[in-house]
Amino acid sequence: MPRFQPSVPLSRPQQQTAYQPPGAPAPQFRTPPPYQEPPQQSGYEPEPPRRKSPVGLIAAVVVGCAVIGLGAGALLSGGGDDGKKDDKQPAGVSSPATGDTGGKTGDAADPAKTQAEALDKVLADSGSSRDAVIGAVADIRRCDKLDQAAASLRDAAKQRGDLVTRLGGLSLDKLPNHERLSGALTKAWQSSAAADNHYAAWADALAGDKGKNCKDGHAKRTKDAGLGDKASGDATKSKQEASVLWNAIATQYGLTKRGATQL
Repeated sequence: MPRFQPSVPLSRPQQQTAYQPPGAPAPQFRTPPPYQEPPQQSGYEPEPPRRKSPVGLIAAVVVGCAVIGLGAGALLSGGGDDGKKDDKQPAGVSSPATGDTGGKTGDAADPAKTQAEALDKVLADSGSSRDAVIGAVADIRRCDKLDQAAASLRDAAKQRGDLVTRLGGLSLDKLPNHERLSGALTKAWQSSAAADNHYAAWADALAGDKGKNCKDGHAKRTKDAGLGDKASGDATKSKQEASVLWNAIATQYGLTKRGATQL
């Protein structure tokens, strides 16, 4: 019978090695590093750095250039003598014009209004003798103050003639209907002057024989009285026409309106 040897317990298991062919070097085993606990993590993980936007970089460059430009401008403007004031203006800035701009300035540039104002001054003197003429004719009809009445009427006739002369010296070509207006005024004043002279001649005729020509406070009518009335009527018609033409001009330029009896 075969003999069995009792098994001898091993203190530790034998490590099996892989088959090595003859002549091959024996394998070398590395000792594993000692155990290290992994580093504890706090749970916060830093965010990766953000990339700067190119738009932000461009804006920053522009702002920086503007600041540098302003600083340079301030240095340049502040240089020189502080006590002297620089009268030069920046290029491209025009100073306000102080002279004539070539346009119309106010009413003085309107030749029509200038002519209207000149005529208005003549018309203002046209009615100055009206009351004297009315009073003188009334005295003649009563056969009263005949010599004084005749003198007042001749003065009025002279004043009418002066108005015609002044009117002829005016330039009215810029006024509307200036030819009709000038003709109506001329005829009105000439007719009024003629009427004044006829009434003055009437007074002279009455004064030559007052006892015969004046009865009960009534004057005898003569040829000059009739001619005076006719000339006065012609003057009234011309004044009415002139009044209409003038008042249209006076309204346009803010001047004084006048009725026929005021001319």
